[in-house]
Amino acid sequence: MSTTKRLTADGMEEYFDRFSKHFLNRATAGTDVEITSRELGDQVLAAGAHLIGITYDPDTQALEVELETGDHRAYRPKEVWAVEEPDGFIRAIEIVRDDDSSEIVRMRRPSAPRAD
Repeated sequence: MSTTKRLTADGMEEYFDRFSKHFLNRATAGTDVEITSRELGDQVLAAGAHLIGITYDPDTQALEVELETGDHRAYRPKEVWAVEEPDGFIRAIEIVRDDDSSEIVRMRRPSAPRAD
C-alpha cells in the first residue's frame, strides 16, 4: 500500500538522491509532468518521458526533475508531497508553488536497462 508524505526542505536532497541511485541507476522510467493552476487550467508538459533523476539543491532551493527531453525545475517550492510505495519507489510527486499552482510528476517503474 502506498503512503503519501510531505517532504521537508532539509530532507529532500538525501531523499531524492537515494531514490535516483536505487531505482534509476541503470534504467529509465516513463514520466508524465503536468501543471495545474486556476489561470492556465491543466497543462501537460511531458508524457512518457524517460526519467534520469530527481535532485534537490538546498543552496538554491531548486527541485529538478531530469528528463531525457530536458530538465524541469521548481524554485523554492511551497510544499512537496510524495506518494511512495513500500519498497521506496516514488509513484508521484506534487510540487506546490507560492501561487498555489501545482506541478504533478507521475512515474512508472523502470522497465528496461538504459544503454550507457
